Amino acid sequence: MIPMENLLAFALASAVIIVVPGPSVLFVIGRSIAFGRRAGVLSVLGNGLGTIPAVIAVAFGVGAIVAASAVAFTVIKIAGALYLIWLGIQAIRHRHERVADNGRASLSSTTLLRQGFIVGVTNPKTIAFFVAVLPQFVAPEAGPVWAQLLILGLAFQAIALVFDSVWALAAGTARAWFAKSPRRISTLSGTGGVMMIGLGGTLAFTGSKS
Repeated sequence: MIPMENLLAFALASAVIIVVPGPSVLFVIGRSIAFGRRAGVLSVLGNGLGTIPAVIAVAFGVGAIVAASAVAFTVIKIAGALYLIWLGIQAIRHRHERVADNGRASLSSTTLLRQGFIVGVTNPKTIAFFVAVLPQFVAPEAGPVWAQLLILGLAFQAIALVFDSVWALAAGTARAWFAKSPRRISTLSGTGGVMMIGLGGTLAFTGSKS
């Protein structure tokens, strides 16, 4: 069992890291702006589910191999960046359809979860982060290291789910006001798409393992 002081220190560190807007937060905000609160929250959930494989990989040692391989890291990163760009383009292309539907997202819950999952699972920086941070809070004498890493990773995801959902709801609430005007909602949906394209481009051109 992880010592309580280690767990509390990890929770505090995680909250500080998560509350600062990063790629996941920008993705969620972009989705909420483009599709609304429901889409934003489901994207948060899908993204969180997509990072669970990274937690498992790190807990059982596979994550360290991926993080150390420049080729594997870059391939996964580029795939994820291209997918984000594609989602952004789709949001821009279909922004007028959402105007006709009073600003509501026409995507199904399954589609939103799947897209969020793909974004999460194709983010190699998650693995790199877990490899670098999780071991710092492990106490070898407290039990199996893999179990502690798994618990810490899942705890991080639970905290992220809460904070990212707040971002999604806030962005979606702001969008609701824009939805009163067809022109504003069309522009806002396009803005959300541009944010996702910009995020994808930024992630694609950052350092290979930064």
